[in-house]
Amino acid sequence: MKKSIFAGLMAILLLGFIASCAAPVPGDITAPAVNSTVPANAAVNVAIDGNLTAIFSEAMKTETISTTTFTLEGPGTTVVSGVVSLSEDGLTAIFNPAANLVGNTGFTATITTGAQDLAGNALESNYAWTFTTAAIPDTTAPVVSSTVPANLAVAVALNGNLTASFNEAMKSSTISDTTFTLAGPGTTVVPGVVSLSVDGLIATFNPAADLAASTLFTATITTGAQDLAGNALASSHAWTFTTGAVPDTTAATVLSTVPAANATDVAIASYITATFSEAMTTGTISGTSFFLAGPGSTAVAGAVSYTGTTATLNPNVDLAYNTLYTATLTTAVTDLAGNPLAANKIWTFTTGVAPDTTAPTVISTVPAASATDIAIANDVTATFSEAMTTGTISGTSFILAGPGTTAVAGSVSYTGTTATFNPAANLAYSTLYTATLTTAVTDMAGNPLAAAKVWTFTTAAEVVTPPLIAAVELGTAGDYVILAKAGITTTGTTAIIGNIAVSPIGSAAMTGFGFVADASATFSTSSLITGRAYAADYTEPTPTNLTTAIAAMETAYTDAAGRTLPNYTELAAGDISGLTLAPGLYTWSSAVLINTNVTLSGNATDVWIFQIAGDLTMAASTSVVLSGGALPKNIFWQVAGDTGVTIGASSSFNGVVLARTAISLLSGATVNGRLLSQTAVTLIGNAVTQPSP
Repeated sequence: MKKSIFAGLMAILLLGFIASCAAPVPGDITAPAVNSTVPANAAVNVAIDGNLTAIFSEAMKTETISTTTFTLEGPGTTVVSGVVSLSEDGLTAIFNPAANLVGNTGFTATITTGAQDLAGNALESNYAWTFTTAAIPDTTAPVVSSTVPANLAVAVALNGNLTASFNEAMKSSTISDTTFTLAGPGTTVVPGVVSLSVDGLIATFNPAADLAASTLFTATITTGAQDLAGNALASSHAWTFTTGAVPDTTAATVLSTVPAANATDVAIASYITATFSEAMTTGTISGTSFFLAGPGSTAVAGAVSYTGTTATLNPNVDLAYNTLYTATLTTAVTDLAGNPLAANKIWTFTTGVAPDTTAPTVISTVPAASATDIAIANDVTATFSEAMTTGTISGTSFILAGPGTTAVAGSVSYTGTTATFNPAANLAYSTLYTATLTTAVTDMAGNPLAAAKVWTFTTAAEVVTPPLIAAVELGTAGDYVILAKAGITTTGTTAIIGNIAVSPIGSAAMTGFGFVADASATFSTSSLITGRAYAADYTEPTPTNLTTAIAAMETAYTDAAGRTLPNYTELAAGDISGLTLAPGLYTWSSAVLINTNVTLSGNATDVWIFQIAGDLTMAASTSVVLSGGALPKNIFWQVAGDTGVTIGASSSFNGVVLARTAISLLSGATVNGRLLSQTAVTLIGNAVTQPSP
């Protein structure tokens, strides 16, 4: 009976012990935090075949770490399937994608507030980070970027650890005492414990006992060491060092901090860093030995990492504005020889004042909203209430449309506080246009417009202004693109659009065309002409029609030569090279030269008449350029010189030529107009096109 009672009591005590082991840590009310991740936030060129890991500030409850609390999305919001696990110590969550990730793509990983520590405390807020995969799978071998001690170092501490830093995160299962070894003196193996930092970048060899003094040692990382993608070192990495005569007993110091002690106006998104006087033991630098508080000693959650000789604390969220913070490194931090800091390192800093959060506004526009009778050549401008971010003002955020939703092509610029939309061409007359500034436009603090700014205006009706002078009437001479009294000849590949004719001379004076007579005998055709050829010796009514056309040509010449009251006399002494000429009547008592491009600027109803007493000579590879809507049919070159008109090789000519003598086109020259000569016209592989009506 006593034995039964004793057994019952033991069972009760055993059940109580088991329950106490499973119970939450008494008094723990601190929320866990994510200290670091692999890949790191904003990392690029991430291997597509690697795993993701998140390192917590304390052990987590296994059942709360799953595919519902640890998720991966990308591109967009596409959910990536995978398997989630938690390390035995509860500190590392691992997401293993079911398949390789898509290359050259942005992904977002998230640990939700469903993740809890052993006391049942959840993350304060969802923890999310982003990264971008490499364009191709990671096939690059990792390398050892640095070691402590360095190669050939001397006077190395007897009681220190060895570290090797890699250029990328390594697979923890491949970093062990079989891949990271130490030997000395000679080939004598030194026993020790090998570990890998939580970020996978630093391997540490901790000798089981102090090293021998004044001895040469050789450390080796073998090709068994692999990165997360399974790529091994290209070759073993070995380095040597010589120990000193006595152990290292000197405490490390903090050389510098960022922010510096007592710094002000610190950015709220800042990292907190401390740089030591020597290499430190990575495992001693964590959220319990490096922390930030304020105000009122309130702990700031964040991720702690260590690289080189610098420890970094990255707050999970932005700090508060205009607030005093205190950073602390405790004496739990030790160097590789196990020497702690001589005392806690404590420093303070103050963040900057709150930024501008006021949305900008558009205070004025040109044209104003609902304005009418707006000139068709106007720019559209908007002036803001403050300076804006130039890069946000572009053709996608400042838009002009009309009529209706038809987009208007143009360029957008920003100067001072004014954005300008410059249409690529004049707007249409009598048309309603809509200008829009979208909320993509932001001020210098990143604040967008509160709402898109949209306004309309209407352009003016077209006003037709009569020309300064009347056009020269060509009569039936205008039925021909080339008309001559003494002949038309061509060599080379000529292309003529329009009719050609000679009179009173006969068809034999037209050479080089390979004419084919029509059955009616009133005209001929040629593969070089899109039109017909006429001559005075063809069957009626052709001779009679040509007599009338020649008379009309001579009348037009006399009209052009007889115009009085010129707008311009002896302009540029006859050398109009490079000039821009307005509509009107021009007269010269000498020859006229065009050695560089000349521009005729006016609208579709404007008229130019050039009275030239001498010859007209145009240099090779030059142009008569028309702008503003000017038309070749309204441009008249009356040339009285004995040599006549010469249009240089590969030049481009516009207008109607009324020549008293010859017209000669050199090789490759083109004409948009008419060639009306009272003697002969000579062509050499030219394109001559009659003007549009």
